[in-house]
Amino acid sequence: MAIKLQQEVEQRLLISIQRYCAENFDEDVGELKARLLLDFCVREIGPSVYNQAILDAQSAMQDKIAEIETVCYETEFAYWKKK
Repeated sequence: MAIKLQQEVEQRLLISIQRYCAENFDEDVGELKARLLLDFCVREIGPSVYNQAILDAQSAMQDKIAEIETVCYETEFAYWKKK
């Protein structure tokens, strides 16, 4: 599954990359270089980050599912015990 960024997000990331390069490397980077770097990051680093996020989400959901028995449990045949 290829990672596709929304156009607005991509534009904001390009601006962020250009600013990062200017502030940390004292180098002005044009949009083309920023786009190439962003494309590399999305293709090379993005899948690892995405897969870890999926694993984290699965773990969180499994924890919630495990709680169902205690959180959503109602004692059966309890009418007579209350009296």
